[in-house]
Amino acid sequence: MSKKEKKQNKANGWGTDVQLDIPEDEIWTFQVPGLAAPHVNKPYKYYNLKKAIFVIVIIVAVSLSMLFSVLALQNETFEYTELESGIQFSKFSNTGYLYELDIDYVSDIEYIAGNNDPATNFKVVKDTTKPITSVRQFTLNCDDKIKTINIGANVLDIDGKAFYSCWALQNIEVDENNPNYCDVDGVLYNKDKTEILCYPCDHDEYLRQKYGYEAELYRNDVTPEYERDIQTYVVPSSVKKIGEMCFNYANLRYIYLPEGLETIETLAVFKLHERVDQWGTTPSLANIYTYKATDVTDPHFTGRDALGEVYLSLPEGLKFIGSDAFSYNQNLEYVYIPSSVTNIGHHAFWDDCYKEDKQIKGVNVMNVAQSEEEFNTITVGDDWLPKYDYLLFKKDVDLKFSAQRQAMPTE
Repeated sequence: MSKKEKKQNKANGWGTDVQLDIPEDEIWTFQVPGLAAPHVNKPYKYYNLKKAIFVIVIIVAVSLSMLFSVLALQNETFEYTELESGIQFSKFSNTGYLYELDIDYVSDIEYIAGNNDPATNFKVVKDTTKPITSVRQFTLNCDDKIKTINIGANVLDIDGKAFYSCWALQNIEVDENNPNYCDVDGVLYNKDKTEILCYPCDHDEYLRQKYGYEAELYRNDVTPEYERDIQTYVVPSSVKKIGEMCFNYANLRYIYLPEGLETIETLAVFKLHERVDQWGTTPSLANIYTYKATDVTDPHFTGRDALGEVYLSLPEGLKFIGSDAFSYNQNLEYVYIPSSVTNIGHHAFWDDCYKEDKQIKGVNVMNVAQSEEEFNTITVGDDWLPKYDYLLFKKDVDLKFSAQRQAMPTE
């Protein structure tokens, strides 16, 4: 100890260092006055009783925690918010065994006493005095069980992100008395069919059942008939707008758009792919076509003859392309942007190309109808062009101004 430390200790009244004279054979059992005696090799008093009490407390705590968790799960399957405009369906947490969902009245889960089978020990009960009038964004968030959604007559507003990434969703059915919405063969539209709102993620399974295809038979050997019936979709000629997240994650290879379409919203055609299995997917969107016929109501593709004149890529008259509208479609090879477009959102065609064997595949050039001077007057977001690996960086694909539209490939 330094002189300074000794002086400080003396000033604090601590005195000098204390030396304990403890025999070496008592070092582990020596009791300091005022402290409890060491329990070396000695049993604690009431040890077994205390241990039993501790175990009981842990068991009770865990049991209560599980009980409250189950009660919380039971009470939160459906969540609603009362608004001035009515009752909003705001959150849905699947029990794990609900495959069809009615969105019409405030509902709750009623559990059946004495039934311990989680697949059958409940029923959905509705309060028909409380109709649902709106559906909030992300109400169904990444649900992987619901296959069918039934929209009631009183639902007047459905957010574009309401059914976000519902992987098992095959079809959406709308009450014919609903004034704002309808469905066309399981796909959600607004009532006058000027906007397509939601093409269910697993609609291809619905179509396979409808047209009699077994999925596994066409996994590696896709026939022209299968592409026509399952992987091709004709947007009706009345449609002016493709809604937010409409086709995201759908298994489609070909989409036919009507000339007259004006708006393609954010994430509208995002990452179209075929689910190979539960672990992987493969890009599916190969081409976008535009047709000129004005009386098309059936989305089932039967051939180009029924669509009038058909040309490749986006329609003349299109004005707005939203953010991430076509991103992550690496199987897509050609895009032509007509001169009518005035707005392209950020990352609109992000990751639509890749480099393989020193070649750029996918959309390797962006074709634009406008001259460079004209194009510089429109609104474009950051990173709207596809990029590919270039040395240590990501590089934009080339922009081809004043481009001529590519001729149609043979059918």
